[in-house]
Amino acid sequence: QVQLVESGGGLVQAGGSLRLSCTASGSFSRINVMRWYRQAPGKQRELVADITSSGSTNYADSVKGRFTISGDNAKNTVYLQMNSLKPEDTAVYYCNVDVTRLFTTTSFRYWGQGTQVTVSS
Repeated sequence: QVQLVESGGGLVQAGGSLRLSCTASGSFSRINVMRWYRQAPGKQRELVADITSSGSTNYADSVKGRFTISGDNAKNTVYLQMNSLKPEDTAVYYCNVDVTRLFTTTSFRYWGQGTQVTVSS
């Protein structure tokens, strides 16, 4: 019922910037939380940042001060602006969304397909 399409990944040199986007579509009444996760080779998946419908944000310590999560409610889109990128930021980045589906009062979670971010030294 809900699809997430991610874009914006790529190859960048250390110190550079990228902006990821994730757009939600389908049958839902509201988006409650949008999150960015990442999974690096040999590492467990970790939460990078999240944003609620009210605009509250949260960041992992490793990206605090460098990454910014934001949303565009009119477009059902969440962004992750990544500045001062480091090689250790290399990972597949996944969009994750909690939505209230039509005719329900509970929250459901959906995942994007992932987008590769590679930071060279």
